[in-house]
This record gives sequence, structure tokens and C-alpha cells, in this order.
Amino acid sequence: MPKRIQNGNHLPMNFLRAHPEGVCLALKVQPRAPKNGFGPALGGELKIKIASPPVKGAANDTLIGFLAETFDCRASALQIMRGQMSRHKLVLLRGVTLEQARQRLAPWLNASRGS
Repeated sequence: MPKRIQNGNHLPMNFLRAHPEGVCLALKVQPRAPKNGFGPALGGELKIKIASPPVKGAANDTLIGFLAETFDCRASALQIMRGQMSRHKLVLLRGVTLEQARQRLAPWLNASRGS
């Protein structure tokens, strides 16, 4: 069973799962958003807003770039494992631990809960 983590407020982060190479992040992508950012957790997925349209892989490219910036890693360390052509995606973040992922996401999640 994959290990699930909680943030500092003890809310489940069911969208994060340990993987032998790092962490898997389950996402629901909203393309054509006004700006890139994270939304609330929706069950087992984290909502992520991407400014690019879902045309010719533009949204996926923007998604990978945004996640690489958020997690301070190379874009080549990220892989869309499932959902290449869907809004529901599973992204592998290689070399990122559950604790690092939690710390990087906490400010975004706290901000989205406050709005």
C-alpha cells in the first residue's frame, strides 16, 4: 500500500504517494487558467491551474515546467506516467522525497484553503 502523507494541519495529502524513484503526484489539470498555480485537493487529486491551452502538448509542457520550478528540480526528472491526453494525470517526480514534496506544496495548499 502506498504511503500517504499529511501536511502540518494534519489534512491528508492523498494525492501524494511514495514511488521507488521519488514521489507520484495525482493531479486534475485545469488548462487555460489566468495563471499557473495550485488549487484545492479534490479527493485523491490535487487541482493545478495551467495557463497554456491543451493544444499540441502545450499544457503538458507548461505543467512540467511549473512543477520543476515548484519542486526545484530539472524538467527531465519529471514524467507524466498516466493521463498524457487527459486532465487527470499521474506525474512522477524523480529524486523528490515525500517530506520534500509536502514542504514545497504546503504554502500553496495553505493559500488555496484561505481563499
